[in-house]
Amino acid sequence: MIKSRVLAFALSALTVLPSVAAEQVNVYSARKEALIKPVLERFTEQTGVEVNLITGKADTLISRIAAEGSLTPADVLITTDVGRLYRAKEQNLLQSVDSEVLKQHIPARLRGEDNQWFALTKRARTIMYAKDRVDPAELSTMEALTDDKWQGRICIRSSSNIYNQSMVAAMIEQKGEAETLAWAKGLVKNFARPPKGGDRDQIRAVAAGQCDIAIANTYYLAGMHVSDDPAQVEAAQKVAVFWPNQDERGVHVNISGAAVTRHSNNADNAQKLLEFLITPESQQWYARHNQEYPVRAGVEQSEVLKQFGDFKAESIPLEVVGKLNGEALTLMDKAGWK
Repeated sequence: MIKSRVLAFALSALTVLPSVAAEQVNVYSARKEALIKPVLERFTEQTGVEVNLITGKADTLISRIAAEGSLTPADVLITTDVGRLYRAKEQNLLQSVDSEVLKQHIPARLRGEDNQWFALTKRARTIMYAKDRVDPAELSTMEALTDDKWQGRICIRSSSNIYNQSMVAAMIEQKGEAETLAWAKGLVKNFARPPKGGDRDQIRAVAAGQCDIAIANTYYLAGMHVSDDPAQVEAAQKVAVFWPNQDERGVHVNISGAAVTRHSNNADNAQKLLEFLITPESQQWYARHNQEYPVRAGVEQSEVLKQFGDFKAESIPLEVVGKLNGEALTLMDKAGWK
């Protein structure tokens, strides 16, 4: 049975989890409970290891682990975006995991250089366009979105969003700082409105005619397609996916991932959980319910993702993306990206 709590309290009023037990593992998860709890329950059913789950915002959980220090009950950190995993690593909150299972099934570019973090799923950040106002033949690359024809037509989240920061960091690594800064300035020039809201808000804005192009993660659009809310389905049906940069570097792909904390008292069970999360069963569940791309080869994508089509992804090591987060944020500020 999973014991779960939502992190809705200040660090001064920390909930205390049992830190030492032979057959349990304590998980701090930035993923919403509905997106992780079922697969954790399967882990308990198959291994007998009890999972204690706390969910909250990623940066709050990382700060909590840092504040708890060697007394932290956390064994596993689960979060989205390599920028956050790298942030936890830089604060010396993680430990290396020597697992042949994880090395075998997770490509080297999708895990830390020293095996302190591991991808669980992949998330593509790409161009989405209004079906009734944009001819996909007009689209080609992210860089081409700086063209004057897109002036006042692009919606995207703010520069405080780590998905955007990582996308820019990846471009810095591949195109250089000067070229990336010029691109960011050109993109800002073409914004339809000051950045606001989340990825779904950008997609809804395209559907509502407030802009013609959005940059967003595909699982948000896929989630809208399978939503129980007819309004979300209707909005999603007005928007299509375009894969840019297919003749060169490919589409930016980030991850959700997990790591074992430095002071884990249940490190063996923590490693066991990470290995369970990349079994075909777990990967299939993620693909179907979270609409994310499996990290393990041979696992089938969801039906909605199949409809988006195949694409070429960036091939750079994501550790580099984490390292360049600060440079990306500075560059976006210089470009006037609010």
